[in-house]
Amino acid sequence: MNTLKSEYRKIARLIQKDIPVQKFPFKKIGKMCETSGNDALEITKQLIQERLIRKFGAILRHQKAGYINNALAIWAVPEEQIEKVGGIFASFPFISHCYQREPAFMDRFNLFTMLHAGDRSISSLIKELVTAAEMKDYLILKSVREFKKSSPEYF
Repeated sequence: MNTLKSEYRKIARLIQKDIPVQKFPFKKIGKMCETSGNDALEITKQLIQERLIRKFGAILRHQKAGYINNALAIWAVPEEQIEKVGGIFASFPFISHCYQREPAFMDRFNLFTMLHAGDRSISSLIKELVTAAEMKDYLILKSVREFKKSSPEYF
């Protein structure tokens, strides 16, 4: 990691925090690093390509966004069906997160989905998912309270 160029390190420091909520966030990041927005974006892509960044994504603070009826549904999906079932689940508008967990939780539950019910019931959404993917082995973990979400900082 010591061989990481200083401009890359500056950008890595900034993107591990909240990205500016604006039309061109990398333009602002570039300006803060005395480079262009395009360069900041390209450096970020290179860090991902070189696997120096494992994950880059948004964190939805669902309760602050007005989604108060939420649950995590965890599914036991045969390995050969993960991609298919994950694609089905991710296509539903009430799913904000759909991801495979390795190793499986309790050595069984390997696909996690975050459901946001709005004015519908969680059980009605689960019924839709069960019907669409023909998956019947699941647990529902209802959101009671949202804790602070933060990511580790490395730079």
